[in-house]
Amino acid sequence: MSCKKRIIGWGALAAALVGLAVWSAAMPGRSYPAEEVSVEEDEVQALADALREDVEALAGRIGERNVFRPDALDEAVEFLEAELEDAGLDPVRRSFHVRSVECHNVEVELAGSERPDQIVVIGAHYDSVIGSPGANDNGSGVAALLALVRSFADRNPARTLRFVFFVNEEPPFFMTEEMGSRVYAAEAAEAGETIHAMVSLETIGYYANEPGSQEYPVPPLRWLYPSEGNFIGFVGNLRSRSLLRRALGEFRDGARIPSEGAALPSFVPGVGWSDHWSFWQEGFPAIMITDTAPFRYPYYHTEADTPDKLDYGRMALVVQGLEDVVSDLAGA
Repeated sequence: MSCKKRIIGWGALAAALVGLAVWSAAMPGRSYPAEEVSVEEDEVQALADALREDVEALAGRIGERNVFRPDALDEAVEFLEAELEDAGLDPVRRSFHVRSVECHNVEVELAGSERPDQIVVIGAHYDSVIGSPGANDNGSGVAALLALVRSFADRNPARTLRFVFFVNEEPPFFMTEEMGSRVYAAEAAEAGETIHAMVSLETIGYYANEPGSQEYPVPPLRWLYPSEGNFIGFVGNLRSRSLLRRALGEFRDGARIPSEGAALPSFVPGVGWSDHWSFWQEGFPAIMITDTAPFRYPYYHTEADTPDKLDYGRMALVVQGLEDVVSDLAGA
């Protein structure tokens, strides 16, 4: 091949990659202006206080919780069940064994009134990585999920709405058959269930306004997204792009915090790093809501991932926006 043809070929490839990045980033609506964010309202502060209380219960009182600390893992399950019962719901344990330890996915369901066979799953993992109390990863996601449960407990969704707290998301079970969400998604597929949409809440509590506080896994994304880590991210694979755009569009209609979205190939680092990946394996549409974790959070997977590191006011704004997303997806 001549030098000229080689240059043309590389140019075409570069143009295709840039085109894919631009297409992946094309999202509906407009991100809320960072300079207008306010958490001063009483309603926001009340929700922020509830979020803080739940994160402190998980990452402060209980602490590190995983198969290698089974007593703490059981204590986390008991905490979740008590909170769900206080919301007037009946939690169900979906149990399985890993390394001789009985593990539980914890679920509550609101049966659909019009399309009960279409299921919307909102999930978060409650285990923490070895050596970390897991305040942001993923006490933040669990606290947000509990807040959504309380908001929707008395509603009557058109589609069946399930809130699921997953076990074993963290290594060494991540992306294996022993991952709690992998077990759950496989069982749903085997039962012939239709998962209309799955939303994973993963590490959503850290925000920074400083330029350079946000990193990205591949260079093109740095040209398309902010350098400040002050937004909440919506992430999905290419097959889930329609769900992603719908969810982000609904979020932007009412949310008062910056947001960004990207539908990317699943091999891009970070795109599949949570429980939504498990649902992709069964062909279900699924997305992740995240502060982008290791691409922003300096305490990711460390013993310093403690409750004092989180911004509960901005977390509350995220949860308020997610209420609209869940309501739209489930018809509640």
